[in-house]
Amino acid sequence: MFKDKRILVTGGTGSWGHELIKQLLEQDPKEISIYSRNELAQVKMEREFNDKRLKFIIGDVRDYERMNEATRGIDYIFHLAALKHVPICELQPYEAIKTNIIGTENLIKAAINNKVKKVIDVSTDKAVDALNLYGMTKAVGERLIIQANLLSEDTKFVCIRAGNVLGSNGSVVPFFMDQIKNQKQITITHPEMTRYFITLPEAIGLLFKASQFSYGGEIFVMRMPSYRITDVAEVLIEDSKVPDVEIKEIGMRPGEKLDEVLVSEYEAQSTFKYDDTYYVIMPTMDIPGLKTFYETKNLAHVTFKRYTSGDVILPKERVKELLRKGNYVTE
Repeated sequence: MFKDKRILVTGGTGSWGHELIKQLLEQDPKEISIYSRNELAQVKMEREFNDKRLKFIIGDVRDYERMNEATRGIDYIFHLAALKHVPICELQPYEAIKTNIIGTENLIKAAINNKVKKVIDVSTDKAVDALNLYGMTKAVGERLIIQANLLSEDTKFVCIRAGNVLGSNGSVVPFFMDQIKNQKQITITHPEMTRYFITLPEAIGLLFKASQFSYGGEIFVMRMPSYRITDVAEVLIEDSKVPDVEIKEIGMRPGEKLDEVLVSEYEAQSTFKYDDTYYVIMPTMDIPGLKTFYETKNLAHVTFKRYTSGDVILPKERVKELLRKGNYVTE
């Protein structure tokens, strides 16, 4: 799919971007443009990869003119750029709106103007039944991406929705490991809290699959294992061999959920099992060609009313397997 193609990755210097670009380079693209605001991160990444197919562009998705310039000649766009930290988005809502909503609007306009083949928007479980501003802005971003399929016959837009990726920037595992080392304690907000987790290489592999087989207008939802946060904390403590590490409950933060949701009750009515790794949510609006495209696949409608991280919680031993796979524990 990506051989000899030009690809743009917004927010490409983060953990998702690193793994995505690593796997994209294996598919022999002509050029990958990495678009972000972080000059130092770009310099480090350029030195790390040392690949002439990589092009680094300083820019902000809030800036339409720069976005339009970066999109010229591009075949595919992976949209990763976002403000993602829940408390920061709560405290600085206008900044989250500018990046996550207006930035997505700018991307859509630029992609259509430059006749990009497909835009793949990476969304989050927090966009479902959103309680916090981050989730709300990503939910709006999803709607903009899906509706964009009505604006152009040349460019297709698809969303891919995922839960937490193990070890990504700002994720709980590196945070817990730092707390064990420096504070001899782990802070959790609620002992029964559950979350989805998947390793980064697995997430990118699934991202490629949805990129290749999507039509445009649907939301692909990764089927992900879920775990109790307390089990994650206990496995990390046991592996660290640091004595007398305390698990301290500090209470749930504003906008935080006990269980995450990947498919809402409303969405379940139009959700189908794509295969063993994905569900696919059909839009309520009529997107030309989409219904016909999926009719030939004879997909089964899902039987659940909601898909949440509290539905099937894997045992502590499976947590250990996951962390071992991500090289966070040794035993």
